[in-house]
Amino acid sequence: MNPETLRERVAKVVSKRETLLRLLEQPNLGILRTDVNQALEEMDDLIDEFRRTFPNEAQSF
Repeated sequence: MNPETLRERVAKVVSKRETLLRLLEQPNLGILRTDVNQALEEMDDLIDEFRRTFPNEAQSF
């Protein structure tokens, strides 16, 4: 996979992260709150790893 494709895919992950944050604000999530928190943690790990691996590419988000 070339760096441009990887950057585009990580940018999609970043944009979807905002959706999960809004979902987390919902008071009626119940047990799904755990899954949303886990997804956010994994997304954050992925984004951090991308930024460490491609510091010049990660400046756009």
